[in-house]
Amino acid sequence: MSNQYEVAILGGGPGGYVAAIRAAQLGFKTVVIDKEKLGGICLNWGCIPTKSLLRNAEIYDNIKNHATDFGIKVTGLEFDFNRIIARSRDISDRITKNVEMLIKKNKIDRVRGYGKLLSANEIAIFDEVGKKIQTLSADKIIVATGARPRILPTIPVDRKDIITSTEAMILQEQPRELIIIGAGAIGIEFAYFYSVLGTKVTVLEMMDSILPIEDKEISDALAKILKKRGIEILTKAAVEKAEVRGDRVFVTIQINGEKKELSANKVLSAIGVTGNIEGFGLEELGVEIHKNHIKVNKSTYETNVKGIYAIGDVIGPPWLAHVASHEGIHCIEKIKGLKIPDIDYNNIPGCTYCQPQVASIGLTEAKAREAGYEIKIGKFPFMASGKAFAVGEREGFVKLIFDAKYGEILGAHIIGPEATELIAEIGIAKSLEATAESIFRTVHAHPTLSESIMEAAAAAYGEAIHI
Repeated sequence: MSNQYEVAILGGGPGGYVAAIRAAQLGFKTVVIDKEKLGGICLNWGCIPTKSLLRNAEIYDNIKNHATDFGIKVTGLEFDFNRIIARSRDISDRITKNVEMLIKKNKIDRVRGYGKLLSANEIAIFDEVGKKIQTLSADKIIVATGARPRILPTIPVDRKDIITSTEAMILQEQPRELIIIGAGAIGIEFAYFYSVLGTKVTVLEMMDSILPIEDKEISDALAKILKKRGIEILTKAAVEKAEVRGDRVFVTIQINGEKKELSANKVLSAIGVTGNIEGFGLEELGVEIHKNHIKVNKSTYETNVKGIYAIGDVIGPPWLAHVASHEGIHCIEKIKGLKIPDIDYNNIPGCTYCQPQVASIGLTEAKAREAGYEIKIGKFPFMASGKAFAVGEREGFVKLIFDAKYGEILGAHIIGPEATELIAEIGIAKSLEATAESIFRTVHAHPTLSESIMEAAAAAYGEAIHI
């Protein structure tokens, strides 16, 4: 294995390993450095294993509550909590091994260890006990070290009673009661998972709605559905502190001008993430840091130090795996000198994989109005969809927002079956500056859930057929 490279990538998550593969495709001699298994948080402790858990919950929920709707009789229905967890870990292991194979297939060198930048062209590699094992040099260095759960002093995570998302997916015993602090995508997904399995779940959110970055109408609809499922949701609830007393965790909150104390077996802190910037030599080299994230040029992803680049969660929001991957590809292609358009951060899909699913892209109704647009809104309920009726998933709706002047699509918001798959149609449409008419005059197959997008676009102009 060489010690000299054209591109060295520090971190092997969805940003790092994808950047490495694209670099190899473009002919760069490349090395990827990571002390853990490749795949980062996403493949090991996030996107993939959590979707496994959620799928288990979805199947169990459907059998328990809807089997008779389909003429299916079930007796003695049970679940094995430890097996559910084990399946999730097995899927994660298999996928990370596939990534290792991709790295090998593309003839990329793989270094296991902890990397620290010594200069803009040099990285020292240390083992797990801090012993220096080698030094690499590279023409370009890309920092893709990701992020970790944000921890506040008032919510002292001990990873036993007060836990993060990592511990939440490998608990050896299902908690009877769970308080989740934070109602973003991570908090809501775990709320759904544990509540379906019978845990009494309480969600605390300091903003006035769950999934606060989503369209308010979508958030309110999801809250109503989750409350029906038995999840207690407290919004405008400011958490003052959490503390362990005996075998319980007590959480003090301020809500409606009053102080209130709640308790549960476990508390999950899901209050966001912060970049992994410490210990990599960034400050010593003068790499500019802003709000615990590396500051970069969003066209080239180069930092203020020439030759050092950064991508993914470590450069700040949106903290999404698919964003990291595209930033990695984009960064490498810019290094190669390819003439490509910059990433459009207004066209990034966001997804929450509870049931019903939530997906969105572009402007919310409130943001569109704040931006000064005169808008047209089209909505179509899945209750009116033949396909949704047939598959027994009729909750939710599609909401599309158009510029009234030109008809261009500004945003899309979906709550309902397969929302996270359906949103891709709008991503393509929006990138092509599609109009409502171009969407509803595109023939959609029948019966499909995607017809609801066509109908919502038509509804914005009073031309919907099925409502």
